[in-house]
Amino acid sequence: MDRARLATFLRTRRDTLQPEDVGLPRGRRRRTAGLRREEVAALCAVSADYYSRLEQERGPHPSEQMLTSISRGLHLSAEERDHLFRLGGYATPRRAGGGDRIEPGTLRILDRLADTPAQVVTLLGETLRQTGPAVALLGDETRHTGLARSLHYRWFTDPGARAIHPEDDHPAHSRVLASHLHATYARDGKGSRAAVIVDALLLASTEFASLWREHPVLEPYCAPKRILHPELGLLELHCQTLVDPDQSQALQVYTAAPGSESDEKLRSLGR
Repeated sequence: MDRARLATFLRTRRDTLQPEDVGLPRGRRRRTAGLRREEVAALCAVSADYYSRLEQERGPHPSEQMLTSISRGLHLSAEERDHLFRLGGYATPRRAGGGDRIEPGTLRILDRLADTPAQVVTLLGETLRQTGPAVALLGDETRHTGLARSLHYRWFTDPGARAIHPEDDHPAHSRVLASHLHATYARDGKGSRAAVIVDALLLASTEFASLWREHPVLEPYCAPKRILHPELGLLELHCQTLVDPDQSQALQVYTAAPGSESDEKLRSLGR
């Protein structure tokens, strides 16, 4: 354990993290450059005294579980988390290829898209947050639990998940989703959450099993999506995707060609 460098690292990350990044009010009398120690301690689910001692180079040797909690509280990137573990004297933990913590920069972008259908999803199709227009367009995709959190799993096991797209488009969507899951599985390997979903789908869906045997590969071009809305009817939309630096989450933004009928329908969602 490198106690001095660990303390410095914690202080520098606390100083760069802003209240708005973690959903805290800034307040008028804030003099701290970043967050206060007691604020970080609360985010990390540790006592303020324990966290303060770590920053002052006099704390105990934190466990791996404690470092994981601190990395989440400080909203560290995957690379920063690995560095934290090395400073704590541990091997870097295996990357699981995702998580529910949304990178602060992505959250700031999403907050500025309040009038646009946009959402943050993991590479396994688990929706973490949606704007109001996205809920109006796609439904509340954050309500699902268990394996059903993954759109990839719902698509092949729940017929209702396909109702949002015209039936003629279903084969293409099946191949795209199988390709996405194949790429994530190839990256994360056995024992990952992607592997759990793949194993479950191989048992539950003959369609998925057939596609999986073909080793589907993602195509570089993303065609427009046709979405069937229960009130607005058919919309033809483009889905632009911004992938975060550690490649585990993506911000999806739905747009339509300006002046088109779909554009008018899309605008009506925010009214």
